[in-house]
Amino acid sequence: MSNPYGPDQKLTDEQAVEAMPKWRLLQGRMHLTVKFADFRRALEFVERVGNLAEDLNHHPEIDIRYNKVHLALSSHDVGGISGRDVDLASAVNPVVKVSDGTVDLTGVTETQLAIDAQDIGAILPFWEAVYGYRRTSDDELVDPAKSGPSIWFQQTDERRDQRNRIHIDVIVAADEAEQRVRDTVAAGGTLVTDEYAPAWWVLADAEGNEACVCTWQPRPGN
Repeated sequence: MSNPYGPDQKLTDEQAVEAMPKWRLLQGRMHLTVKFADFRRALEFVERVGNLAEDLNHHPEIDIRYNKVHLALSSHDVGGISGRDVDLASAVNPVVKVSDGTVDLTGVTETQLAIDAQDIGAILPFWEAVYGYRRTSDDELVDPAKSGPSIWFQQTDERRDQRNRIHIDVIVAADEAEQRVRDTVAAGGTLVTDEYAPAWWVLADAEGNEACVCTWQPRPGN
């Protein structure tokens, strides 16, 4: 089937799903996971996809884990799926068969953290700093590397003062931890305790939601 969409045309979700039936739409990107007999065949597939991407001058995100390859497509300049993604997906589909791959979409999942807030503007900078994320809107943060979960803030009317039953552990390199803590406090956070540092520091945003900045280092006395 020919591609009816222009290279810079942004598709609706319905158009993207219809145009790329072997792929799956999650959070503004089209995803495909392909399984191979071994690591070598997975690498061969990645090389073929890389050559296609160069020819079309449109490059997917590629993640390889032993015999599985995960591809994700989107067009940053249009903020979603474009006709270029349809072209690349159409070119990749037959390469799966040529490479003796099997499409496996059973585990295609993305995670989004949702945080209730009375004052989103007051706590969003805390999470932006503690994660080192990029703000995409007034209520959402994303990982610039696209490997971690996005964070979405939901407006709520009631404050809950009891201690959260869950909290977030943000694991960073040991030589970056103290600066991350300083940046988070500067962004409106509170240092709840550093008694476990350098293993972890406990911080809280302006509404009491907690996050720990963690490293590989042992806690004091261990």
